[in-house]
Amino acid sequence: MNNDSLAFVSVEELSRLIKTKQISPVELIDLFLKRIELLNPKLNAFLTVNSEQAKAAALKAEKTLYRKKELPPLFGIPVSIKDLTSTRGIRTTYGSLAYVNFIPDEDTAPVERLIKAGAIILGKTNTPEFGLSPTTENNLGEDCRNPWNTDYISGGSSGGSAVSVAVGMTPMATGTDGGGSVRIPASVCGIYGIKPTKGRVPATAGFNGMPLFSALGPLTRTVRDAALMLNVIAGPDPRDPTCLRERPPNYIKALEAENNLKSLRIAWSPDLGFAPVDPEVASITSAAASSFEKFGCYIDEASPNIGDARENIWNPIAFADTYAEQADVFKNKSQLLTSYVKANLKTGKRITGAEYSNALKKLWRFQADMEVFFNKYDLLLTPTLAIPPFRRHIRPEGTDLREVNPHLFYPSEIAGKQVAARHGFYPFTYPFNITGQPAASVPCGFSREGLPIGLQIVGRFGEDATVLLASFAFERLNPWSGYRPSLVI
Repeated sequence: MNNDSLAFVSVEELSRLIKTKQISPVELIDLFLKRIELLNPKLNAFLTVNSEQAKAAALKAEKTLYRKKELPPLFGIPVSIKDLTSTRGIRTTYGSLAYVNFIPDEDTAPVERLIKAGAIILGKTNTPEFGLSPTTENNLGEDCRNPWNTDYISGGSSGGSAVSVAVGMTPMATGTDGGGSVRIPASVCGIYGIKPTKGRVPATAGFNGMPLFSALGPLTRTVRDAALMLNVIAGPDPRDPTCLRERPPNYIKALEAENNLKSLRIAWSPDLGFAPVDPEVASITSAAASSFEKFGCYIDEASPNIGDARENIWNPIAFADTYAEQADVFKNKSQLLTSYVKANLKTGKRITGAEYSNALKKLWRFQADMEVFFNKYDLLLTPTLAIPPFRRHIRPEGTDLREVNPHLFYPSEIAGKQVAARHGFYPFTYPFNITGQPAASVPCGFSREGLPIGLQIVGRFGEDATVLLASFAFERLNPWSGYRPSLVI
């Protein structure tokens, strides 16, 4: 197997090759570090490359390989970590000049678990400042770029993680998702991403700007790899008072329950009842949704009666919580912040206690209404995004993001209807941060420009295994892991 092929081998297969001593951890780390050196200057997927520590960890793993018979599940497997997630001894910027030299002294719980499972951290991936953008740009360097066409967005806020997986700079990566930040870049980069049920993966240590909405989840090329990763990072932690207390199931075993598919009741909603959608996206995702009939599922076109909850629920809570997290930075280092972060923090500062309380009451009503809908259906399918990936905003020469707000250049019209430029292209993702339900994006086709389009699969609260099972079935029927961006070497 040549190095190019090895870079796109699944986590599961890489683990087998290591444990049978057909490849060594040192060889594997060297391969991926060389690919980062080659490809990252074109894509800007990594903010920090952890070369020396990764090589040292690989050398230690290689010695362990010949001493121990029982090895942990991700032994020797490289992983990239989104730079919103704290990593002990590795620079963690949160995508901000305000933290450009910050090195945490503690790992967050999922990172602890990945390391304990034998994974080796390659580096920290690009993210917009504080994760407050659905595209990945900040003042630490050039924008993260789509590997299918570098003139287009990579998505956000886990853009660097998605790109690193899509081009074989790493076999797996972490993302965080407070309004779509795993699913958006998964969709536009043509890989698999799942936001677990809120609280399924504990949040400890470091930045947590959206504690009511955000969840950490895997970005991988296959569903089985995501299940392997979730097996490692999911489960309760006493340091996180918001995490779910019960032990999660074995997600790999859950993928074997094929017979369960036949009993699933699935709703397909092309627009969630309120959102304009590009006709090409609607056509491709509708065809993908109909393929579930081949598994014997019952499919009904239906939308929950929820309306657009962005302005009166998500915005006041997310902006106020983010301001609370970064109030000191806003007060003392505002000159370092991007224009889009300053705008969000100013909004968050103005939110009153009464406004926050009213938003919480509406949130509970919204969750109750969605639960009623899911009493009838096991899964809900939607487009992941309302439009195909669009072109990046090119910054005028001599300016940076303290002067230019890229959100002003997002599409403001979809299917002939006006939408909010700030968030009109991703109306399908943030509702399920409000409810905390598990939701995944699976690749389901390509636009006329050859850019990936995703289908979103949403499950009941706590039923991550059902979302994974449906994703796995769809992947087997419509395999995507063999598609590679033309940029790939």
